[in-house]
Amino acid sequence: MKITRYELKTNNKKTYKIVILADLHSTVPEGLLETVKKEAPDLIAIPGDCIDYTVSHALNMLPFLHSLAEIAPTYYSDGNHELFKEEDVRAVEETGVRFLFDQTVTHGELVIGGLASGFGFGEQGRWKTTPAPNTDYLNEFSREPGFKILLSHHPEYYKPYLKALPIDLIISGHAHGGQWRVFGRGVFAPGQGIFPKYTSGVHENRFVISRGLGNHTVIPRIFNRPEIVVLTLTGNQ
Repeated sequence: MKITRYELKTNNKKTYKIVILADLHSTVPEGLLETVKKEAPDLIAIPGDCIDYTVSHALNMLPFLHSLAEIAPTYYSDGNHELFKEEDVRAVEETGVRFLFDQTVTHGELVIGGLASGFGFGEQGRWKTTPAPNTDYLNEFSREPGFKILLSHHPEYYKPYLKALPIDLIISGHAHGGQWRVFGRGVFAPGQGIFPKYTSGVHENRFVISRGLGNHTVIPRIFNRPEIVVLTLTGNQ
């Protein structure tokens, strides 16, 4: 597990530190909670695939989410593995974490949205093409005043649905860094295929992709350590 740090300049009044925890897949790496505490973030962002219903111990993540919410306000959007029912959403929100399913909240001068996966809470086939997101919600969110941060699990949504919208910051996961990394490039990502463009890093100074912390496949991660992303949005004061 590594910490990757990025800094983006903004016109916000304040500086915000955001810890991004992507793709945990119902597993908490040793020392993760202590590492998050040491970072003392202003907020925590979880862009999907935290509670993975393809494993039997999925809801063991609830105490961890409660601990995160005690550290800092925590915002969680779904990925393609949540497969939630209404009672699962309630269980998450009872931990103190705010779950955002095509919903928007404010955090000081920040406006935070969670774009639901096109799969919704439904089953999906292996490597199936990612369904389109809710574009009505995207258009509504993009008209919000303030510094807009969108949690969007699927990086493959960026070019066709998000790039042209006036959204200040987009945070994604899902690609697991391309699973194998060769010469600094990911090899494969669902929804993007072989040698995908969007698997890691900062793109166009506003699109941040985490390689994630977990794994849900028998295919190992190679030259691709799990990562915590610490993103600092520098302000004018």
